[in-house]
Amino acid sequence: MVVVVCALPMWKVTAFIGANIITAQTIWQGMWMNCVVQSTGQMQCKVYDSMLALPQDLQAARAMIIISILTGIFGVILSIAVSWSANTIVTNFYNPLTINAQRYELGAALYIGWAAAALLLMGGGLLCWNCPPKDEHRHYAPKFIPVKSASTSREYV
Repeated sequence: MVVVVCALPMWKVTAFIGANIITAQTIWQGMWMNCVVQSTGQMQCKVYDSMLALPQDLQAARAMIIISILTGIFGVILSIAVSWSANTIVTNFYNPLTINAQRYELGAALYIGWAAAALLLMGGGLLCWNCPPKDEHRHYAPKFIPVKSASTSREYV
C-alpha cells in the first residue's frame, strides 16, 4: 500500500469552499506530478521538472516514503527467511532419519521476533483505528490580519 501511496498524484486536491464552487476542473498535486482533471473526465499530468524546485515538505515526503518502501521490502525478505528457518527446524525435528543429537527446537529469538511482529501489527491497527471518522469535520476559523497600508507623513501631523 505504501507503493500505491507513493505513486498516486492525489496528495493535495483542490477544495471547493465558500464562493469557490467552480468544479470545471480539479487539480491534484502529488509527490511526482501535478494533474488537472476536467469535468469531462479528461486528465492531463505533468511530471515535476526538478526535485530542487519542489517545496521542502514534498522533498522530505519523497525521501521518507522511499525509505519506508525499502524498509518494508527488507522486512518482508527477513520475515520469509525467519519463517523458512522455523519450518526447517520443525521439519528436521520430526524427521525420523535425523539422529537425536542433531535435533533442534525453536529458539527464543524466533519467539521474540514473532511477538515483535504481533506488536507492530497491533500498533499499526491502533493507529488506523484512532483516525478520526470522515464525517467529523472540524472547521477552524481562519485568522485574517488585514495588511496595513503604507504610512504617510500626514498621519503624524
